[in-house]
Amino acid sequence: MRFSELCISTTSAGIEVLTGVLGELGVTGFAVNDPLEFERFLNGEQTRWDYVEETLLELKGAAPSITFYLPENGQGERQLAEIEQALESLRRSDTQGLFGPLSLRKSSVDEEDWANSWKEYFKPFRVGDRLYIKPSWEELADPEGRIVLEIDPASSFGTGTHHTTKLCLLQLERLKVEEARVLDMGCGSGILGIAAMLLGADSVTAVDIDENSVKTAGENAQKNKIDPARFHLLCGDVTGNTALAEQVGGGYTIVLANIVADVIVGMRKELYGFLSPGGTLIASGIIKERANEVRKALEAQGFVGFRCNEEEEWVALCCTRPA
Repeated sequence: MRFSELCISTTSAGIEVLTGVLGELGVTGFAVNDPLEFERFLNGEQTRWDYVEETLLELKGAAPSITFYLPENGQGERQLAEIEQALESLRRSDTQGLFGPLSLRKSSVDEEDWANSWKEYFKPFRVGDRLYIKPSWEELADPEGRIVLEIDPASSFGTGTHHTTKLCLLQLERLKVEEARVLDMGCGSGILGIAAMLLGADSVTAVDIDENSVKTAGENAQKNKIDPARFHLLCGDVTGNTALAEQVGGGYTIVLANIVADVIVGMRKELYGFLSPGGTLIASGIIKERANEVRKALEAQGFVGFRCNEEEEWVALCCTRPA
């Protein structure tokens, strides 16, 4: 698959406005280049960075901009049209020029050659007490009595090697998964939902806003011989699509949400509603500095019985909807 690399030129004042606009239009990942943030980082004022790039020094003296990627397919084209329309609206309303040129630079890039990079870095490995995760091209002579989960993430997030995914899998192993109805929100490669099925879940509904992720999750479910009648795939944003939220339904025994802190906080009402009374939420993708903030938001929504596990700078929260 090919992707469009898009870069919006703006000002420091325009960064927050643009990230909000992009988020509302379904762009959940972007790189912000802002000299003002660089200065705050150096002065110790900025403490909520999920990632710090090694190339951070390049921010010094750079013009503020936001870079993001869209797939070159129907969904990407629709998003791009909406973004261009939003930029034009901002230009007309910005009579004082506070947000800069708001120009959009576009180039086409090839998806990383995963077929080669995976084979160099992605090897079979154990997770917890029961799982052995492997890519399709690797042979596993002795699974040691573990459940083998085969995953090829393509361009979607989730091999099990990232701390956030591992933390979810470890929490999942602690639960009674047998015969559970499981919802995987932001399924990416499908690894968490597939793990739940292999651990004995009755059914999984996997949801992602990205069409390619949904496609990849389906392909990975087939690799693991998951019955498609028990592995339901949906594409879209449940927070802005009532029909989709109704399609997802409720009464789930377990909800998995390996996303990011802001999205978990923003979706707390929906996550609570999807669960059956007594059901369990596993929320991950949370940097340690924001774990307490996320917990308080979930507590305010009514979740109880919190326990957490952490690795490096990442935290996963496990909590329940009261019975």
